[in-house]
Amino acid sequence: MPSLLSLVDMNATMLAVSLAVFLLAGFVKGVIGLGLPTVAVGLLSLVMPPVQAAALLILPSMVTNGWQLATGGAFLMLAKRLWTLLAGVVIGTLAGAGFMRGDGGRHAIVVLGVALMLYALAGLAAWTPTVLPQRERWWSPVIGLATGLVTAATGVFVIPVVPYLQALGLPRDQLIQALGLSFTVSTLALAVNLGQGGAFSAGVGWASLIVLVPALLGMAIGTRVRTWVRPATFRRCFFIGLLLLGVHLAWQLFDLTGAAR
Repeated sequence: MPSLLSLVDMNATMLAVSLAVFLLAGFVKGVIGLGLPTVAVGLLSLVMPPVQAAALLILPSMVTNGWQLATGGAFLMLAKRLWTLLAGVVIGTLAGAGFMRGDGGRHAIVVLGVALMLYALAGLAAWTPTVLPQRERWWSPVIGLATGLVTAATGVFVIPVVPYLQALGLPRDQLIQALGLSFTVSTLALAVNLGQGGAFSAGVGWASLIVLVPALLGMAIGTRVRTWVRPATFRRCFFIGLLLLGVHLAWQLFDLTGAAR
């Protein structure tokens, strides 16, 4: 009978780190309603290639965001309204296949760092743009395509779709469901992207299933803690942490530049 470590194709240290990271990522999502893929891929990219971190994310992201999608009653309305956005996400994610695996993932780490910095700065600035209804049909496919390309390059699917969905002025419950819809489609497209490149093997699939447990546990704890803390304060600390992490990852650009000389 194969051992757990041979089943997931990871050593004990890496498995322990992955479990801890997904516990934290689930906790953040439980408190503020988002952040699981951002935290998980961002932190795991410190110890493994982004493509491996993104592959681990697939099942936790599918389950948590699928649950978020199912909690509202506006699915059909949102799917009809946002279908060009979602189509753009799929096209962009599949078009960018292979980027995370290129150059040993070093350029992907830099792009991930920049994406985290932009997302954190937008969050800290409380940037809330407004999209006029008559321009939504033009912006949606563009934002979707850009989100898909960022997803393919980094494994993180929050930029620029999260600020864009916030700019549509949706009621809170519809916004939460719209985010769940976008994240679910992004996860499915990312799974196809990684599967085509051989990055989502049976071992990775088992590992993704295992880290789902701490992700759900973290969410449950975070949901309880949410009633005890000020969400605005926690959210600010979250974005500051993301900004520092993004700077650290993006700093590797200078290492790449030096190596190219």
